[in-house]
Amino acid sequence: KGIERELICPACKELFTHPLILPCQHNVCHKCVKEILFAFEDSFADGGSESSNQSSPRIKISSSSMDRIDRISRSASQRRSFGWRGRKRNSLTPRSSLFPCPGCQRDIDLGERGINGLFRNFTLETIVERYRQAARAAVAIMCDFCKPPPQESTKSCMDCSASYCNECFKIHHPWGTAKAQHEYVGPTTNFRPKILMCPEHEMERVNMYCEICRRPVCHLCKLGGCHANHRVTTMSTAYKTLKEKLSKDIEYLISKESQVKAHITQLDLLLKETECNSERAKEEAFQSFEKLSHVLEEKKSAALRAIEASKNSRLEKLQMQAEEYQGLLENNGLVGYAQEVLKETDPSCFVQTAKQLHVRIQKATESLKTFRPAAETTFEDFVVDIAKQEEILGDLSFHSNGLEVPEINEEQSRMYNKALISWECPGKTDSADTYVLEYHKLNREEDSVTWQEIEVCSKSKVISDLDDDSSYAFRVRGYKGSICSPWSREVILRTPPAPVFSFLFDDKCGYNSEHLRTSVESRAGFPLLLGSERMQVGCYTTLDYIIGDTGIAKGKHFWAFHVEAYSYLVKVGVVSSNKIQKLFHNTHDVTSPRYEQDSGHDSGSEDAFFDSSQPFTLVTLGMKKFFIPTTPAAPKDPASRILPLPSCLGICLDCDKGKVGFYDAGRMKCLYECEVDCSGIMYPAFALMGGAAVHLEEAITAKYGEYHDDI
Repeated sequence: KGIERELICPACKELFTHPLILPCQHNVCHKCVKEILFAFEDSFADGGSESSNQSSPRIKISSSSMDRIDRISRSASQRRSFGWRGRKRNSLTPRSSLFPCPGCQRDIDLGERGINGLFRNFTLETIVERYRQAARAAVAIMCDFCKPPPQESTKSCMDCSASYCNECFKIHHPWGTAKAQHEYVGPTTNFRPKILMCPEHEMERVNMYCEICRRPVCHLCKLGGCHANHRVTTMSTAYKTLKEKLSKDIEYLISKESQVKAHITQLDLLLKETECNSERAKEEAFQSFEKLSHVLEEKKSAALRAIEASKNSRLEKLQMQAEEYQGLLENNGLVGYAQEVLKETDPSCFVQTAKQLHVRIQKATESLKTFRPAAETTFEDFVVDIAKQEEILGDLSFHSNGLEVPEINEEQSRMYNKALISWECPGKTDSADTYVLEYHKLNREEDSVTWQEIEVCSKSKVISDLDDDSSYAFRVRGYKGSICSPWSREVILRTPPAPVFSFLFDDKCGYNSEHLRTSVESRAGFPLLLGSERMQVGCYTTLDYIIGDTGIAKGKHFWAFHVEAYSYLVKVGVVSSNKIQKLFHNTHDVTSPRYEQDSGHDSGSEDAFFDSSQPFTLVTLGMKKFFIPTTPAAPKDPASRILPLPSCLGICLDCDKGKVGFYDAGRMKCLYECEVDCSGIMYPAFALMGGAAVHLEEAITAKYGEYHDDI
């Protein structure tokens, strides 16, 4: 009964059925693997709806696993650039290669073959079958060949995949025949193949063990497959070695039974201590929040009292003013009385009465001329600004002084077709288990900032679907359980000004494909000496041209590359398809740095011969410098046209506007921009002279969940 939990599938919580071994060495039922992958793909296709994840009543995915499936489906858009469009409804095999393991809670990459590349764990399958037989010992396995009524079987043939009673076994396995050599075991319903076949090469049996990948392989995997450069050993040697290790470990565990019991007792005490400490921590957290609540209540009461006092004061003033004006209405009788006084003809009597009456009339007249409310009706001075406090409370967590603040490594982080953000911790003690990476687009028009959050188990993350020609702020913090570190310093990176254009160097230009056509190199040597035969006057030298293997007809595109620091002279830019033949077959196969308009050399003839409608646009690099071409608008001082060569240079071609720009790809800063004729198909162009080398920037690919092999 004690081993039953070892035979339970972590997905369906039932005994294993046809278990498969995942790369992380956990076992999952074959049907469960397919159902989890189907649920993941349905979640991606349906926008992560919960209903699609409940398609199977068999599988019991925990809430944490469902959260991880939802998280993976949200990040699955990173694979759209690789052409993923989701599976068809009539597909029998899931197409996704990313599998959320229910055993270790990690995202496992199943490789290109997916489920088909996994081994079936026949040993575990046999143990499960023996367990089932022990659990149903009263239920007999009947003979497959007896005439009704069938007899109880006594043995099963692994070659025939059938069960026999004694008489039927003798009949179907006569002595002296090939069937007599068949392998037979006790009665069973679990028939497994005698030979384990390679999932990569289905017709080959596994006969070796890869010590690097820790899995059985066939000879074809070793000769030309993915294990060609791995260290392998014979299956018998691996069987003997692993069996000895396992036997020794089992013997060690058995011999340490008393020590295990002592550890169990200690663990029981730790359980009780954990319960007590957790209650104490809850009480402390409760008291902390009670203090905050008490402060907020006091602030709330004070604010409400102030508003109420101001309200009463204003109402009192307005009420008094209203009463005064009510008195003016009552002065209608005063006006009538004054009119009657005016009828008095006796001067002495009139003066005696009119003097006091005139004072009252004058006071009423002044109040009508200067009407002004005695109090304001708005309460703008009593608006509580809680934006800063709300942000602080949002970051409220269990901070630990022992958990170090991670730092984003700006040298390893880069922006290209995607964003690669890498970080590290200054020390190695008390490192975090997981990290939370946040980023947001810098927008001056928006008042509030909305951070997008990603949970990461490693120390780097690839982010896709960022807007072109935009700046983003990134920050990261570490988590160890419920404890988190403070946020790292924010790092601002800028995306390329246009979508990244992918191409290789055209192998037809005479360069070999030694580096997959992503690098070219020229050396100052024999070819340069041969070119000197054509030198007559001046400082003429030869240039080796090379173009990209893919052209651009429309739109805006960006690509980047590195120029080695030792390079003497390199020209980079774009060339039209209409001018390629002239570029490579020019009768004057020599060029002069002095007389080229973009060479960076100061010459009066350069200004005289500058032409903006040039057949191709190239700028000159070399000796760790970037030379701004000489144009009418360029600075006259030669020193102002010489810039330090960036570690990574980028080119942005806008065919629609007919412009090409040269960028410092590390900061995405434009160094030089000019017009170019884009009437034909445009190609990336490069030219090298002497010792020089150019390497195309490697595209950033999505890195999925990593796992640690504990075997």
